[in-house]
Amino acid sequence: MNPEQTMARVQDDTRLECRICWYLYDPAAGDEVEQIPPGTPFTALPEHWRCPQCDAAKDKFLPAAAG
Repeated sequence: MNPEQTMARVQDDTRLECRICWYLYDPAAGDEVEQIPPGTPFTALPEHWRCPQCDAAKDKFLPAAAG
């Protein structure tokens, strides 16, 4: 599945995980480092947003397994 297809399946509350360092972006928590407020869906993150742990681009994230 290509990145566009993956992002098309992402819901507003979907948590996504970095494939490089396993950082988990949780929309309910936002991203304190980049001052992204809680409740911000992954799809609404700014284009310049990168993984706060390893600096990976948004296309390196995949939906996290439920659990």
